[in-house]
Amino acid sequence: MTPRSIFANLVRSESGAFSTGYGPFTLQSALQPIFRSNDTGLEIEAFEGLVRVSRHDEPVSPGEFFRLVSSNDIADIDSILRTIHILNTGRLNRSRTGIFVKFHPGLFRAPQEMRQEVERIKLAGHEAGLGPARIVCEISEKSGVADDIVASFIEHMRAIGFRVAIDDYGAGDSDLARLKRVKPDYVKFDASWVRDFLDNSAGYALLRVIVRQMLDEGIEPIFEALEEVWQVDLCEELGVPLMQGYALARPELAPTTFNETFPESLADFAGAPAPRNEDTPSVDHPAPSPTPVSRPALARHARTFGRRQSATE
Repeated sequence: MTPRSIFANLVRSESGAFSTGYGPFTLQSALQPIFRSNDTGLEIEAFEGLVRVSRHDEPVSPGEFFRLVSSNDIADIDSILRTIHILNTGRLNRSRTGIFVKFHPGLFRAPQEMRQEVERIKLAGHEAGLGPARIVCEISEKSGVADDIVASFIEHMRAIGFRVAIDDYGAGDSDLARLKRVKPDYVKFDASWVRDFLDNSAGYALLRVIVRQMLDEGIEPIFEALEEVWQVDLCEELGVPLMQGYALARPELAPTTFNETFPESLADFAGAPAPRNEDTPSVDHPAPSPTPVSRPALARHARTFGRRQSATE
């Protein structure tokens, strides 16, 4: 694989964002922040890379698109999407922020294919100025892949320096013992499962126990699809360190406005490596704002269970 090969099927817009195409379809990269809660507020810990598909400027759901993709092309498209998410995250020139990219271990039919993909992702990260520790490989609990294959995949990713997340925890046969076997860095909870548990006091108490057990095992829980302010409030009370959802920030097409709405402080950029641009398309980086951001103002109220209204209603 040559250094320029990761750009072979990419298109760069006037804004500098990378995208790709498949037949009549345009595939763009959208990024949604994952926030860490700390004493001073909320800060962006990472982005999740999401695909946005269109055909002749009309939106197409990812599910519909992938049903139309030839089975011979799925792995290549999967790889290219990871590449554009990584490159577009690098364009933001943030000093610490990572990127979550989805992996499907079942797509790799041989160890050599996995090794080739790892090299491609390493190269994309290098070109974007993102070290391996800032790239999180996300595997769904719904993938149906056997535990030993997942464990082998995670071991391989970890050997390179990547981090690993299990997505959709709570769906299917999820249990803490299985997580201890595969040892991910992060666990993203199934959104519908969490909503059901947050709606009653017994479920809330159980979530508190599960969150504490994971933290004790060195696994950081992420609650996603938080659409209401009260859900964010309860997550903070539960001690959930990482949160994601429309109540905090919606996904935006790259290059995004997140540097303006959630800037890093100037101190965060001290010593941060600049992305490579040698022998690659030039990438312009917006200047960082020196103003730190505090968490969005969230209405506080006494905790009650059952159906709630949004604070904005």
